[in-house]
Amino acid sequence: MQNLALDIRDRARGRGARVAMRHKSDGRWLEITYAELDATVERIAAGLVRLGVTPGDRVALYAPNMPAWTLCDLAVLSVGAVTVPVYATSTAEQLAAIVEDSGARVLVAGTPQEAVTAAGVAAGRTLILCEGEAPAQAPGAIALATLAAAAIEPGTAAELRRREAAASDDDLASIIYTSGTTGDPKGVLLTHANFRCQFASLDRRFELGPDDHSLCFLPLSHVYERAWSYYVYFKGARNSFVADPKQVVAYLAEVRPTAMVSAPRLYEKVHTAVHEKIARAPRLRRTLFHWAVRTGGAYQAADRGRRAGPGLKLRHAVADRLVLRKIRDLMGGPKSVLSAGGAPLSSDIENFFLAAGLLICQGYGLTETAPMITCNAPGAWRFGTVGKPIDGVEVRIADDGEILVRGPNVTAGYHNRPAETAAALRDGWLHTGDIGHLDADGYLVVTDRIKDLIVTSTGKKVAPQRIEMLVGGDHFIDQLAVVGDRRQYVSALVVPAFEALKAWALEKRIAFRDHEDLIGKPEVVQLMEERIRSRSQQLAPFETIRKFTLLARQFTQQTGEITPTLKVRRKVIAEKYRHLIDRMYN
Repeated sequence: MQNLALDIRDRARGRGARVAMRHKSDGRWLEITYAELDATVERIAAGLVRLGVTPGDRVALYAPNMPAWTLCDLAVLSVGAVTVPVYATSTAEQLAAIVEDSGARVLVAGTPQEAVTAAGVAAGRTLILCEGEAPAQAPGAIALATLAAAAIEPGTAAELRRREAAASDDDLASIIYTSGTTGDPKGVLLTHANFRCQFASLDRRFELGPDDHSLCFLPLSHVYERAWSYYVYFKGARNSFVADPKQVVAYLAEVRPTAMVSAPRLYEKVHTAVHEKIARAPRLRRTLFHWAVRTGGAYQAADRGRRAGPGLKLRHAVADRLVLRKIRDLMGGPKSVLSAGGAPLSSDIENFFLAAGLLICQGYGLTETAPMITCNAPGAWRFGTVGKPIDGVEVRIADDGEILVRGPNVTAGYHNRPAETAAALRDGWLHTGDIGHLDADGYLVVTDRIKDLIVTSTGKKVAPQRIEMLVGGDHFIDQLAVVGDRRQYVSALVVPAFEALKAWALEKRIAFRDHEDLIGKPEVVQLMEERIRSRSQQLAPFETIRKFTLLARQFTQQTGEITPTLKVRRKVIAEKYRHLIDRMYN
């Protein structure tokens, strides 16, 4: 079987003028049809051949989400080479480490900003610039437009056809470096078959077709959005790129996508924004809102309305017209596919969106599994779980609670890391490093990362992600990092949701100069204590946050406190804020 990129291109030729992807430039949406996608990829692929890229060569792709990201990726795969994605937020040191470890011969930079960073590690390598003019700091950069504009000579065309004939699904497609929450990033080896194997399961569980429209806003450098985007093109749907992920809520309203994948953070932000607004609304409006959400929940519980009686149907119609439809509109309207992955999502948030008619299908996966292992789906879902294994994938739980996976999605190992490969792949099973359990019906519940577990000085094992999900879901909390390893009890560093907190302070007539001043107010500390206590009712006493410290600024990728996928780097935070943490225990 030919590789994934060539398969996507074959399908593209039969779709002609249908729109494959869109992006916004100077306030206007620019479209690329499937016919243009195939033709452009062909010209870029020819350019790569002229540059001397051979099958198996590594090409580092260092760019934000943009059409050129996908066009270059498909071109690299079409010539039998290997894509090495690098987050656009990566530092020069991080980029250099990945380029050196992977052995990349070519660097593709998205914008002049990335080109400047890439130029520092591009010595002896070819540098291609997707967008804009080459900056003075990167004088040797080749414009992608120039590379793709050259005529394809007969010899190059013949070489492209030869490589297509030799292509196989078993060829290496990508080396994707893990985000490094519990250690140094490792290069995961993924074949075309690893990516493709999940498509059949998606076909059976969801309905996605040429009339659907996806919103591409998670980083394409991450396996989740990249694999999903492959499937979007595989099915002939449209993909709209979001240049700035911070603007995703505005894009949702404008684009009104019918399908998308997301990390839990988006759903948490929308949930928080809605509840902040309602908290400040007049009493009658608050009462109406909560009635509508309860009614929506009852309607969905009645087999999504199919077993609802006349009275419930009538109440739901009123609730939907007055409230629930507006919640759907915040997410861009109804969805064929709405997924969450990468971190736990609170059941409270799942139930809230379901009441509004939006089923969030939470799933579970890893870079090492390209990525999907399990997922919920419209025909089979259970909140509080990450769903059942996809077709052909086996999941079992080891004696110590670790989740083990076996199937066609599993990586062959880590690049240049034989010891780590041997440790992760044993007796045909991938040891995920996560702990969890399967319920009686085969739905998987993921508890936490083994290396992330906190063991208190009393010997209690605490899963911090669960606490962060439950407590961090409060609309007055933006970020939360639970600490307490080898300490007497669990504590937390808390970044408030400052917009909500400032609105509350103004309502209470509490004067403040800045964030630092605000978090020092006794009234604010008391509020946060009450919020944390109210969100901790499902926790055991040894899991409950006993003390907390408010922080005036967010955890960021630039400071190394969170990964590009917004996961907490607990060890970094514990070291960086050691003085504050010690104070909570002294």
